Amino acid sequence: MLVRVLLLLASLTIPTALCAEQTAAEKAGFASNLTIYLAKGAPGACGPGCDRWIAIEGEIDANAASRVRRFLAGVKDTQRPIYLHSPGGNVEQSYVIGRLLRSRKAVARVGQTIATACAAGTQVDAACLKAKNAGGEIEAELTTYHAMCNSACGYVFLGATSREVAPDAALGVHNSRLVFAIHGHPPEALLAEFRQRRTASADHERAAYIVAMGISRELDDLIHSVKFENLHMLTRTELDRFNIDKRPLAETMWRLVKGARPYISKFATLRSDNGPSFRTMEWRLYCDSKTRVPLMFAAEIDETASGQRTIMMTADAAPTEEAGGRPLRSGKYEVWSGSLDFGRFRAVMASRALHVRETTQKPDETADTAKFDIDTTGLPSAWTQLEETCPPATTSQKPPWPAIPPPKTTATPSAAPSP
Repeated sequence: MLVRVLLLLASLTIPTALCAEQTAAEKAGFASNLTIYLAKGAPGACGPGCDRWIAIEGEIDANAASRVRRFLAGVKDTQRPIYLHSPGGNVEQSYVIGRLLRSRKAVARVGQTIATACAAGTQVDAACLKAKNAGGEIEAELTTYHAMCNSACGYVFLGATSREVAPDAALGVHNSRLVFAIHGHPPEALLAEFRQRRTASADHERAAYIVAMGISRELDDLIHSVKFENLHMLTRTELDRFNIDKRPLAETMWRLVKGARPYISKFATLRSDNGPSFRTMEWRLYCDSKTRVPLMFAAEIDETASGQRTIMMTADAAPTEEAGGRPLRSGKYEVWSGSLDFGRFRAVMASRALHVRETTQKPDETADTAKFDIDTTGLPSAWTQLEETCPPATTSQKPPWPAIPPPKTTATPSAAPSP
């Protein structure tokens, strides 16, 4: 019996297939082995005062942890943020990598690194991977838009001491699948017994790891409930409740959105003052005027708040000049539209933050005021990109709200992985 048991080799794996709505080209955007390298971008590329980071991307293979250990041993700057972009892979390796991140008190974020020297549209061809694995620092850009850290990648992410998921990035979870390599012809009863024992052991190991990383046991319960064939994208409320990303305000980078009428956009999610829920907000800047810069703002309506809301915005470099007013309701959003003269707009670009003040006038004539700051890092470079693509002022209407729909709570892989 013991000999037969020893002939059964089991390892935890997760699917390399992505969500059903993703194309084959998008699934092919990941290398089959985990790649880790140093990246350098423009000033503020990874946040205020940050232009260098560590990129970890691709599928987590069976030898990934040893390579990550060797790489991190040579990086003395433990505060250099780590950006993860991966569909998952080997779960056992992900636990080891996660513990490595915890040992160096790492800062981890979900984001995709775009090496500027690589061919347009791909980051995983042979030449690009050779450059990334050469050991030097790669010139790159960074984006959180549609970046993902799914399945086993999530366990790597949990290992970091500081964790950030931008509103336009995704952290996906689901239950794992056991894959067996069987030699000989053991009885079915023996296989069933071994499978049951190994599954219980894997469940225990996962639960212990999650708790050791300071994450709520609710996450383990959720993972256990999501079938291997499905994928659950954690909502902002779940990220907060599970102690994964506790920030009351999470922001995206300023991003150029191309199209018939291009614009630059920034999203943020803000925790409601009246409960644990979050509201999504977006800022848009257009360039269809030679004297003024159109500015639009939209926010999900807080159903728990009553009364008329007013939004006002100021910048560090022009604290007495305000833009804003009363937004109009458009479906589930409140939308305000206005414009800034170029003097005021230049003051915004020269500022550290855009200061936002929301005032809600209640029916009993009292008022509630919420204040928060929106980071302007990266806005000047995004504006430069926008100016280069500006169409004539007579171009078509503004795109509808919102530009990025809220992430779906569940998704289904397009295909099961091969054993």
